[in-house]
Amino acid sequence: MGGGNDTFDISVIVGAGGNMTIQQIGDASTRKGDPTFIQNLREAWKKADAKEKEELKGVVHLDKSGIPVRIDAPKSNKALEAFVRTFAENKVYIGIGAWGNSKGDAGDNAQSSAAHGDKDLILTYSDGDASPDDHAPQLAHRIQGAVVANVKAVAASAAAPSGPGIVLSNKGQEEDKYFFYPNYWNGNGTAGANFDKPSTSVSLKPGETHFVSLPASFKGRVQRGTFQPATWAEFQLSADNDHGAHGDISLEQGCDGAATIASTDGSKVEGGFTERDIVEKAPAAAKQKRQDGVECIASTMGNWMGGPNQAAIQYLNKAVGQKKAYITGGTGTPDIASKNQRLAVTFY
Repeated sequence: MGGGNDTFDISVIVGAGGNMTIQQIGDASTRKGDPTFIQNLREAWKKADAKEKEELKGVVHLDKSGIPVRIDAPKSNKALEAFVRTFAENKVYIGIGAWGNSKGDAGDNAQSSAAHGDKDLILTYSDGDASPDDHAPQLAHRIQGAVVANVKAVAASAAAPSGPGIVLSNKGQEEDKYFFYPNYWNGNGTAGANFDKPSTSVSLKPGETHFVSLPASFKGRVQRGTFQPATWAEFQLSADNDHGAHGDISLEQGCDGAATIASTDGSKVEGGFTERDIVEKAPAAAKQKRQDGVECIASTMGNWMGGPNQAAIQYLNKAVGQKKAYITGGTGTPDIASKNQRLAVTFY
């Protein structure tokens, strides 16, 4: 962050409505934030007596079932500040710390403590548990989210592809444009997803297969179009340990159709799924209309548009399953590897 020791915190001073944490990558001792803030808020509300709830009326906002969903600014309400401190003290910035002649609250002042040097940070949001999964060895090959160069792709049938890259196929019914997004950063089993700056795009007509040459250093994804939700084919072309290509299909940011990813080195391994009606058969509660008007299956992990869609999680677990594509992260989805630094990605 520009030299010296990083300083950061998670603040609920002006209100809160979700779970967030931030830390230096690989150093849990620098973590700030409450990974289960909302759940802890709800438990504290259950235990509050009638008098306390009356004092907090209008500043703790409830849903139709009487369950807390967000709070107003603790800095402006002493009763609310005291209530939040019962479950979030020393985790988040709650009130106003040391300022002017005020010594502030010790727990809040501690949130201003510096971390260890100048390193990349990982910020995690979740409606469930916002603890970052930045050391999971099973994710060692996973890739995890301007003017774009429109590549003149070479037809795969014209000559045998050589060098690192993706053999990209469109088995859909319409011409589509596919965008390649390099990660913003890559860490120990983690990656910074890029949502706004694709580096390369390729247009394919129905039935076309083209080889897209990419630098061996590429780590990221390819997807249809530039909007979310979308099906992601995540990959890297030269892993640190074996210098081979590795990839998977991810539905964590949603699904706009079927896709597969396969090796091209003769090992004949493949991941993903081919059900063309995957979106059509999804229940209405699992769907979301994209900016371009296309109806898709919503994100299973959440993003800036909202939290995880539980109906989507349930449907995709049944219709696709974690053995074919990442639905909620974790384990169970095979790593598709290809020693020649080339993978075949097909969209349906």
